[in-house]
Amino acid sequence: MKLRQKVIFLAITPLIVALCAIALFVRQEAVALAQQQRATIQQAYLAGKEAELKHYVALASRSIAHIYESGRTDQAALEEAKRILGSLSYGDDGYFFVYDMQGNNLMHPRQPELVGRNLWELRDAAGVPTIQRLTARAKAGGGLARYTWAKPSSNKEAPKLGYVIPMENWGWMIGTGIYLDDVEAALAKIDAQQSEHIRGTMMWIAGLAIVSAVVVAVGGLVLNISELRVADAKLKVLAQRVVESQELERARLSRDLHDGISQWLVSIKLQIEAGIIRLSGNAEQQQKARGSFEHTAEQLNDVLGEVRRISHNLRPAILDDLGLAAALDHLAHEFTEHSATPVHFSAEGNTEGLPHVANTVLFRIAQEALTNVERHAHAHRIDMALFRKGKTMTLTVRDDGGGFDPQRVALHPKRGIGLRNMMERMDAIGGRLDIASSTAGTTVKASVEIDGLES
Repeated sequence: MKLRQKVIFLAITPLIVALCAIALFVRQEAVALAQQQRATIQQAYLAGKEAELKHYVALASRSIAHIYESGRTDQAALEEAKRILGSLSYGDDGYFFVYDMQGNNLMHPRQPELVGRNLWELRDAAGVPTIQRLTARAKAGGGLARYTWAKPSSNKEAPKLGYVIPMENWGWMIGTGIYLDDVEAALAKIDAQQSEHIRGTMMWIAGLAIVSAVVVAVGGLVLNISELRVADAKLKVLAQRVVESQELERARLSRDLHDGISQWLVSIKLQIEAGIIRLSGNAEQQQKARGSFEHTAEQLNDVLGEVRRISHNLRPAILDDLGLAAALDHLAHEFTEHSATPVHFSAEGNTEGLPHVANTVLFRIAQEALTNVERHAHAHRIDMALFRKGKTMTLTVRDDGGGFDPQRVALHPKRGIGLRNMMERMDAIGGRLDIASSTAGTTVKASVEIDGLES
C-alpha cells in the first residue's frame, strides 16, 4: 500500500468507526424508545379495555339486579336472568356468559352448543385451564383474566381479556370479554412503523458514512496532489539553490586560488628562475640566488597556509577528529586572527552525541553567521556558545553590531541567500533557527533535538 493510500485509509477508518459507533448507539436508543412507546401504548389500550369491561359487567349486573335482590332462587327466576343476560351484547363479538362454580356452562349466546357442558378441564393452546382461572377470579370477588377463545366473527382463536364477578346467592359466575387481536394488530403496526423508522435512520447514517468517506477520499487525493505539486515546486527551488550554492562556492574557491595561491605560485616561479640564472654567475650572484631561494621557501610556507585555510573552509578535519565544540573553538580563533572582531567561544554540557550531518550543519551555521557579522554588522565583539540542555543542542552566535531587518533581508533576492541557506540546513535535520536583531545587535540561535536524528 502506497503512502498516499495509507494516509487516506487512516483518515477514513476513524470516521467509519465513529459513524458505526454512532449508528449502533442510535439503534439501541431507538429500539429502547420503541419498546417504551409500545409498552406505554399497550398499557393505555389495556387500561381502556379493562375500564370498558368493568363498565359492561356493571351494566349486566344492574340489568338483573331486580331479580337477584328479590331473593328468588327458583328456576323461573334463574331462567329469566339468563334470558336477560343472553339478550345483552355490544359490538360484533361482545356478549355475556354464565357458569356455575363447578365449571358448567349455563348460558352462552354465541356458542349455544356449550350450554350444559362441564368445561372445568378446558385448556387453551398454552395449556392454561381457562374456566378454572375465571372461576378462581370470581371466587376471589371478581377480576380480570387473560386467555384465548374462539372469536365468533372469525371462528379463530384470539387473545381475550375477560372480567367476571360472582353471583353468590345463585352460585353463578357471570362475565364478558373483549378480544385483543385488534390491540395486537395496532401494536404490530406500531412495531412495523418503528422498525421502518430505525431502518431509515440506519440508511441515512450509512449514506452519510459513504458520502463522508468519499469526501475524505477526494479531499485526501486533492490534498495529496496539491502537496505533491508544492513538494515538486519546493524540490525544484531547492535544486536550483543547491546549484547556486555550488556555483557560489566554486566561484569563491576560484577567487581564492586565482587571487592568492595562483599569484604566489607565479611569484615563486619567477624567483626560482631568477635564482637558477644567478647560480651560474659569480659569487655575489650566487649569494643573491641563495637569498631568493630562502624568500621563495617563506612564500611556499604562506601558500601551504593558504591551502590549509581553503581546505579547512571546505571541510575542517578537526570537526571529524575532535568534534563540534573543538571545531567551533578553532573557528573562533581563526576568525579572531583574520578579522578585527574578537570571537569568544564557550561550551557547556555534553556537546557530543550529534550525528555527523548535524555537526556539519551547526558548523556551517556558525561559519555563515560569522561571515555575515564580518561583512555587515560592524561589531566590536562576538559571543559564540554551544550548550546542551536535556535532549536539545543549541548554538548561539551573538554580536553587538548595528542589526538588520531579518524579514526584509530574507525576502531580498540577492541579500537573503545566506539566511535561506541557514534555514534550509536546519529544516533538513528537523532543527529550528531563530534570528533576533535590533540596533543593539543580532542573535542567531540554532536548536536541534538529539533524539530526533539518526546517527
